[in-house]
Order: sequence, then C-alpha cells, then structure tokens
Amino acid sequence: MVTIPGRRKRATIHDVAAEAGVSRGTVSRVVNNEPYVSAEARIAIEAAIEKVGYVPNTAARNLVMQRSQAVGLIVHEPHSLFLEDPNIGEILLGANSALSRADYQMVSLVIESDRDTERVARYLSGGFVDGVVVVSAREQDPITRVIERLDLPAAFVGHPQDLRDLPYVGINNRAAARAITERLIGTGRSRIGMIAAALDRDSGSDRLAGFTDALGDRFDPDLVAPVPLYTYTDGRDGMRALLAKDPLIDGVFAASDVIAAGALNALREAGRSVPGDVGIVGFDDSAWALRCQPLLSTVRQPANGLGQRAAESVLSQLRGEAPELGGILLDTEIVWRDSA
Repeated sequence: MVTIPGRRKRATIHDVAAEAGVSRGTVSRVVNNEPYVSAEARIAIEAAIEKVGYVPNTAARNLVMQRSQAVGLIVHEPHSLFLEDPNIGEILLGANSALSRADYQMVSLVIESDRDTERVARYLSGGFVDGVVVVSAREQDPITRVIERLDLPAAFVGHPQDLRDLPYVGINNRAAARAITERLIGTGRSRIGMIAAALDRDSGSDRLAGFTDALGDRFDPDLVAPVPLYTYTDGRDGMRALLAKDPLIDGVFAASDVIAAGALNALREAGRSVPGDVGIVGFDDSAWALRCQPLLSTVRQPANGLGQRAAESVLSQLRGEAPELGGILLDTEIVWRDSA
C-alpha cells in the first residue's frame, strides 16, 4: 500500500512568536511594518520567520481590510485580437508595471460575448478586484454602467461619448489622424482613401473624423472602406474594397499599423507598388510598422504610457484622491518612413 504524504503544515504567527520568545502582537506589528518594536525584538522575529518558513496570509489580511489588492484589466476585444494586437500588449505591460510597483496584482478580463459581459459583471459585483482599467469600451457598454453602479475606482483607455464623468486616459485621435493625412496629401496624392476600422468606438470614429477634416472638400465618402476590427485580414479586405471602387487610388490612410500591413498585402496582389503607385500610412507605430516592406509611415502613440497612467489613476483613487477632471491626454508624433 502506497502512503501519500500529507500536505506540509503552514507555519503560523504562533510558531514565529514561540520561536522568537515574544507575543503574537509583537510579531504582528513586525509583519505589518508597524512601529513600537525594539530593534532586538525585530531582529529575533525576522530570524524566527526565516527559520520556521512563515509566509503572511495575504488573503486573510485582505479579508479584514476588505481589499483584494487586485485591479482588473478589462479588454473589450475578441480573444484572438487580445493576443495579437501589440497595442493591447503594451497597455497591459504598462498597467502591470504601475500596479506591480504598488504591490497590486493585475487580473485580465477579456470580453468577447454577452456571456462574457454577464460573467465579468458578476465578478466585479463580487468584490474580487479593488478597481479596473478598461480598454476598448464602446458606447452603451453594460460593464461601464456596472462600474458606475458599484462606484468602483476605474480609468478608461479611450473615451466613449457616454462615459460621463468617469476618468480616462487617451490621445487626441482626431488631431493625429488629421496631421498624418495632411502629410500624405503633401506628397502629391490626389485620390486618397481610408480603411476605417472599429467605428463603434472613439478611436475608430475619431480617426475617420480627422481624415475627413484633412481632406475637406476633397473628401469622397466612396473612398472609405469600413472594417470591423484592427486586424490584418480586415486591412487586406478593406484595401481590396478600395481598389474595386477606384483602381486609380494613390493614397491610403489605414486606421492602424496592422490594417496597413494587410493593405500592403492586397496592393502587392494587385501589382501596385508602394510608395510608387500608392502611398500608405498607418497609426500606432507598433511592431507591425517595422515588419512592413517598405517601412511604414505612421503615428506613434504611447500605448505603454496609456496603460501606466490609467493604472496610476486607479491607484490614486484607491488612496482617496480625486481623479483629474477632463481626463488625461498623452502626446503623439508622426514617424515618417518609406511607405509614403
């Protein structure tokens, strides 16, 4: 008969106190980094902690404090895009670095369906996180209403029109899109179209608005190809649609770098050279911009910084500080390369 070894007993604060020859209260003050403990007692307790292998029970402490010491990162995108979009990855890393410095855990919550929405709403209502960073929220988003109802510390990356007074961090998508379209016009292009992605959220609709601003009277709505998501496949399909509408198109603003990469593929299929026949620009300055051939002219947005500032906003609210009124806008810049 095989004997299965039992689970090793977890060392407790009582074990530390017995080993150090002090009271449990004194050990507790050292563990919680509180004052009123002599140097001799602190040295003895730290040695006892090491000897007995004591690890503080964070879950029990958080239960007493009614804090989870966790912040959720809610991403409203399909699972595949969550893994493939470098901007989401940079936002995630930026948020995690800020939370890590504050000794908070980040919990990733991906919403792809109504079922996901219901699940995440229950999770937030259960108090499993102390606050949330929300990425890619749309208008009329039920999770936004849950956050409002719970009065949960939150910061949004982006600014849906119905966000009301909730804090957000973002960029001026409209001004950046206008600036790079004007730069494209300055290269002498006369038939300029746009592959406009994600028009159901502020980033997509604002980039289309900036494109429209730049073209003014020359704007042709027939040279806008709407696509659902910021994906390579949508970029390829959007470019094919533009070429079908106007084979002589000579300039394209792609709503993201990955959209531009897909568009370049479609242009090669059609035998069109870049930038000889068609100049193309993107948005993000993500890793995709440097994978493209030729290298992509684009707008650099600070995705990592957006994640950091959003997480810092949530942490400041958890400390009882009021969020910045009007949101936080970070700077962008045009990076001009060979594609236009």
